[in-house]
Amino acid sequence: MGSNKEETPPADGGGAFAFISKGWREVRDSASADLRLMRARADSVRARADRELEHLLASASALAAGPAPPLLPPVATGAPIAEVEFVRKRIQPKIQELRSRALDARWPTGAAGAGAGARASSLRIDLSAITAIRNAVVAEGEGGDRWRRIARRKGDQDEDEEEGRKEWEVVRMIQRGLKEFERRSLSSDMFAGFRARGEFVEKFKLSTKSLNKDYQESKEVPPLHLTEILAYLVRQSGPFLDQLCIRRDLCDKLVEMLYSKRNGRLMYHSLSQDRPLAENMTDELDLRIARVLESTGYHTDEGFWNDPAKYKISDNRRHVAIVTTASLPWMTGTAINPLFRAAYLARSAKQKVTLVVPWLSKSDQELVYPNNITFSSPEEQETYIRNWLQERIGFEAIFKISFYPGKFSKERRSIIPAGDTSQFISSKEADIAILEEPEHLNWYHHGKRWTDKFNHVIGVVHTNYLEYIKREKNGAIQSFLVKHINNWVTRAYCHKVLRLSAATQDLPRSVVCNVHGVNPKFLNVGAKIAADRECGQKVFSKGAYFLGKMVWAKGYRELIDLLSKHKNDLEGFMIDVYGNGEDSEAVQNAARKFDLSINFFKGKDHADDSLHGYKVFVNPSVSDVLCTATAEALAMGKFVVCADHPSNDFFKSFPNCLTYRTSEEFVARVKEAMTTEPQPLTPEQRYNLSWEAATERFMEYSELDKVLNRNGHPGRNGKINKARKIPLLPKLSDVVDGGLAFAHHCLTGNEILRLATGAIPGTRDYDKQQCMDLNLLPPQVQHPVYGW
Repeated sequence: MGSNKEETPPADGGGAFAFISKGWREVRDSASADLRLMRARADSVRARADRELEHLLASASALAAGPAPPLLPPVATGAPIAEVEFVRKRIQPKIQELRSRALDARWPTGAAGAGAGARASSLRIDLSAITAIRNAVVAEGEGGDRWRRIARRKGDQDEDEEEGRKEWEVVRMIQRGLKEFERRSLSSDMFAGFRARGEFVEKFKLSTKSLNKDYQESKEVPPLHLTEILAYLVRQSGPFLDQLCIRRDLCDKLVEMLYSKRNGRLMYHSLSQDRPLAENMTDELDLRIARVLESTGYHTDEGFWNDPAKYKISDNRRHVAIVTTASLPWMTGTAINPLFRAAYLARSAKQKVTLVVPWLSKSDQELVYPNNITFSSPEEQETYIRNWLQERIGFEAIFKISFYPGKFSKERRSIIPAGDTSQFISSKEADIAILEEPEHLNWYHHGKRWTDKFNHVIGVVHTNYLEYIKREKNGAIQSFLVKHINNWVTRAYCHKVLRLSAATQDLPRSVVCNVHGVNPKFLNVGAKIAADRECGQKVFSKGAYFLGKMVWAKGYRELIDLLSKHKNDLEGFMIDVYGNGEDSEAVQNAARKFDLSINFFKGKDHADDSLHGYKVFVNPSVSDVLCTATAEALAMGKFVVCADHPSNDFFKSFPNCLTYRTSEEFVARVKEAMTTEPQPLTPEQRYNLSWEAATERFMEYSELDKVLNRNGHPGRNGKINKARKIPLLPKLSDVVDGGLAFAHHCLTGNEILRLATGAIPGTRDYDKQQCMDLNLLPPQVQHPVYGW
């Protein structure tokens, strides 16, 4: 009997092949027992053939596995349960079939030498079983690169290549054994049947080469074609082409044409077939770029202009910083609405909230805050803000309030930040920023770029500044400049911009949505009025009124013009006006000049009990973006007479909102409101006015819900989002935005340019008094300049 030595695959083979080589021994032992019986009944030639067949089967042991227990426990080998199931269900039946066919090839006893030679020459080992094993292995790996995923458990590219070499070392061993078997088979010319075995060897070699080739090709990614690079460049140049008035659909067609021209186009079947072709093409191009970059080992989480020290999520709660340009007790929209937004966002367990408001010196407080209210410390003002909020909401709002230094501009009638506002949010809490009036906050911002410090920056546009500026001297020129500056700063500092109505300037990355609600107190007043009406009580004992800051741009000019033009048509009509402001004296003088029936009163809170009895709220303003007083009047169940203007689009769906386009229609709407009764609000209408609904709209349109669910946080379905970040090339638009931010930073650092564009002197840094009030180090200490 010949030697039965054979090469045993190394026990440390990677992945499923280790199990295959270990489990083959049971099959080999069983086949050897049968072959020994055959050798006992055959002559020396047949015995030699049996030994060669045994050697072949033993050499192929790395391609299959039997049910025998492994030599090492599964924990030691590291193979997952899925691989064991694959061996048991897919490969073991093929091995059994191969063994049964080998047993069927036994020769009967007592055969003559010549007849035995003929039968030996007719021996053919059916290759279908081995081919089926190979197909099972390849089919299991197709589409998902199964073996590559096994080797990538630790996620390291070097370990991937090393383990791949170990896995295929077994295949190379089989190839060497087959070459030796072929040499020994061809050297013998005793039986023609061994030529048939040579044919089997050749086919088996081709099968193993094909299997190895499939593995190697699955790891190779074709390089980028020139047309692919051009297509990606055109798509990333979209913002620049928009400025050249090139339509977006033409750019999409050009990208599609360039990308379709390359040869050997890769189709990623994970893309939805129901989506538009252009959208699929865009996603496919992104995946193509990502695959090429990944194959080169390139990976980056940062862009050219990003800060590597950004906030990193360390717990299950995110941080949201809301930065605004006004604060209570100034009763303005940018003070009230961000406060309610902070309270309702803080109700969620997903995020912690910080409200960042301006701190004014005593002299500025006297100019801004009503009724001579002043504060000696930020803590005192914070207590006032919290008490005011607690009286109007029905829950405890847990959020932080921080202050940044600001100065009041009499010319602009607004508060301008002093110094770098972003520094008043610590790096540990610099996660998500909501900039209320982003253009206002960044006109003279000379500090860290918001999008560098924060992961996601949302801007909320409150004010139509262009409308105000047009009313001033040289308004056309100023509004032209301000329009482009607003585009500049919002693009450089915001990821997403929300416009409360279409009355605002169309800014980059902006969408229109009313994300403001109504103070719950007004909804309660409306519910009480509706209940009293059902009981038969008279709820409206007064006529019409108007409430707002008394400056010409807030609708007082339109009100004076309408009443003076139709003084005779509105004979007997009386209106009460509540407000304080810089133009109070001028407005009252104009009313006396035209002898109009207007009664002027000092400004009051709209929720004051003395205002509940009015039935009609008149608001002729066309400079507002979304008038808070209009929403409050509707919530209280009153009639609202307002202009048919984009700022009032949200209110048109309410039956008590009466809009007009001409002065004649204004007269008709006023008479209709004075002679009829308003309809009570439905539950759906009440909900649409609430802050709960406004917060839902904000989360959806700002995409904040998606941002909060990223980085492994549970989504709405309770599952963890584990989407892998694909490394892509920095977008051209990001590079342009970074350049704009850098240029803006350089220009705002020059005091002469700041003063020339209307900045308050000394607002690049905060002053000594603000340092004392906020317990800050002087800016020279925080930002020293060496070598001067």
